[in-house]
Amino acid sequence: MNKYISTLLLILSAGLIFSGCSVAVIEDGQTGVKADFGNIKDQPIGTGWHLYFPITTWIEVWNVKTQEIKETASVPSSEGLIAQLDVSVLFNTPIDRVVSVRKTIGNNYDSTILEPYVRESIRNVVSGYSVKALYSLEGRHEIGQKILDFLKSKLDERGIMIQDVLLRDVRLPAVFSQSIEIKLKTEQEALQKEFELQKAKKDAEIAIAKAEGVAQSNKIIAESVSEKYLRYRWVESLQSSEKQIVYVPTEANLPILEAHRWAEEKKL
Repeated sequence: MNKYISTLLLILSAGLIFSGCSVAVIEDGQTGVKADFGNIKDQPIGTGWHLYFPITTWIEVWNVKTQEIKETASVPSSEGLIAQLDVSVLFNTPIDRVVSVRKTIGNNYDSTILEPYVRESIRNVVSGYSVKALYSLEGRHEIGQKILDFLKSKLDERGIMIQDVLLRDVRLPAVFSQSIEIKLKTEQEALQKEFELQKAKKDAEIAIAKAEGVAQSNKIIAESVSEKYLRYRWVESLQSSEKQIVYVPTEANLPILEAHRWAEEKKL
């Protein structure tokens, strides 16, 4: 069956070639503009195969899907500094406007009207902003929205639909980039010093807490060692002949420590 269809198509193509006919194939996402004797038809043609005689008729295939145009521009900021912007503009030509665009602008409408308006919009919008605004996310969003509004106001009525504007990249002047790096470095150093200060305060609090604990412990021990307790320890030590330490209370209520073994004293 496939062989039969292939043979049939081959024969049909050969017949068309010898008869002087041509075939225009319109796929999904495309449309066609047709003209007979130089007169462009008001209605676009749909998807499928379309036969025509090149001597009297021509058919142009138009892409009606979303397309992208990229532009790189060097523009001055409000301070007079030059910044580079990489901009992407998403657009398409709707099927019901294709014929109008072909009649009024031509099939090379992207280079004829779209690219010049994109360049103009970038220059006009960006020149009113400072370099700082180009650096911030909020500023870039606002710039992209203003470029989008400008292009829509100029191109929608011409049959070209602008869908979105994206700022892919912004390269700032070297002087400004260096100042940003210095600022970020200074902020990081300040954060590091703040961290060290907080750590020092915490260490000091820990040291004070330890000292207070030691002082409180010493106070408790001092209060618990009374004269009666020392006398008790002294009597207890006298009852054991193998004690190395003897606690003897004195008039000043301080113990006198003796470190002589009873056995050694007996030898003497």
